[in-house]
Amino acid sequence: MEHGNPEADILDHREVYSGRIVDLHVDTIRQASGTETIREVVRHPGGVTAVPVLADGRILLIRQFRYPLGKFIFELPAGKLDSGQSPQDTVLRELEEEIGRAAGSLTHECTFYTSPGFCDESIHLFVARDLAPTGQRLEEGEHITVEPRTLAECLEMMETGEIEDAKTILGILWYRMKYAAPGDSNSG
Repeated sequence: MEHGNPEADILDHREVYSGRIVDLHVDTIRQASGTETIREVVRHPGGVTAVPVLADGRILLIRQFRYPLGKFIFELPAGKLDSGQSPQDTVLRELEEEIGRAAGSLTHECTFYTSPGFCDESIHLFVARDLAPTGQRLEEGEHITVEPRTLAECLEMMETGEIEDAKTILGILWYRMKYAAPGDSNSG
């Protein structure tokens, strides 16, 4: 199996859009066969998400309005990496802003790509515990409510389609796999 970049022959590179959150690059490349093709790539600084777990085992979900979808959806708290800020500092900031809690314990679980077919965004997943109230500090335009749920309720919400967000599904399943007792989906 080849491990190098089979698409390294870039004939043309253009940044066609530079925005507040993403940039769009369009590259013309030459395949090994000599065929030219286009690659459109969304560049994203990356982000964080956390499974915030209360002392009683419930997970704090947020219900947030998402403009691209035109509706409220259930999610884990998350946010974009700011220039120069570490994933740990970013997730601590987002927990305070979105759920109004400071994490006394934070464990980095994994980092994953959201849509590697067209985007380089990676998300760092954490589990946050020992949560102390600080008060929500929502940014302008954020419409968020905090909704505690047991692990069993989260799993049921995934099964019924109430939870549709991929990072949230991954976070809850990761938490269940790593922290729930074997065969126990009722605990938090």
